[in-house]
Parts: sequence; C-alpha cells; structure tokens
Amino acid sequence: MAKEAHAIKRAIPSSPRKMRIVLDMIRGKRVPEALSILHFTPNHASVVAEKTLRSAVSNFQMNPDHSRFDVEDLYVRECSADGGVMLKRVLPAPQGRAFRIRKRSNHLRIVVGDAPTPRGAKKNAKLSKKERPKKAAKATDAVKS
Repeated sequence: MAKEAHAIKRAIPSSPRKMRIVLDMIRGKRVPEALSILHFTPNHASVVAEKTLRSAVSNFQMNPDHSRFDVEDLYVRECSADGGVMLKRVLPAPQGRAFRIRKRSNHLRIVVGDAPTPRGAKKNAKLSKKERPKKAAKATDAVKS
C-alpha cells in the first residue's frame, strides 16, 4: 500500500478557478519538479500552493513509518481546490442601483506519496458507454422471442 500525507490550507482569498490553473501544472509530478515549477510561476496562487506542498512534504517526513523515504522520491498524488466562503458585498452604481460583488475564496488540499497515482484510477469518474459493464438480458425479453 502506498504511503501518503496531506496538507490543507483553508480560506485562501482567491477564486478556485485561478488556483486550479496552477494545480494542473503540478499534478502527478515529482515533488522537486513541482516545487521548482511553483517557485518560478508568477501567480499569487503558486506562492500559496508552494507553501502547502512544502507542508505536505514535512507532514510526510514527520511520520516515523516514512523515515526511509527521500523527498526526491515523492510524488504529488492529488491536489484540489474547492470553493470556500464567499463574501458578498454591494457596490453603489449610477441612478440609485447597486451591483453585487462576490469575493471568492478556496480551500486547497495537496496529497504527496511515495508512488504516483495510476493513470487509470479516476475518482468519481463516469464511465463511457464502451467501458460500462453489459447488463444481463431480462427474463421477459427471452420469453417474447
């Protein structure tokens, strides 16, 4: 069984969409490569993701069962950005109107492990028609023919 550790950062004041752009660059990569990508990416989201990734690596190393693993051998197994609390504000507009402003936030979760996630293993993925198992013929269909 693969060994893994995770880190969670909550209420990051940027939209989940901006964070997902950065996370797509590091998903499935080795940790040193992911850290260098995040370090040289000029987005604010990459700074937060780098700190969280370093925290996940530190959490992995703190476990006594994982003491023989080197940081060079770790992979970014999973990373996700989910929507957080949305602050709703009102901006005054011309002629007595008001515009609504939604200040989004996100929750970041990064999982590191000693082995990469298999390509075929997709969580909560819908199977295509070709991949679905075939249903057995009903007894009523056999009687009609």
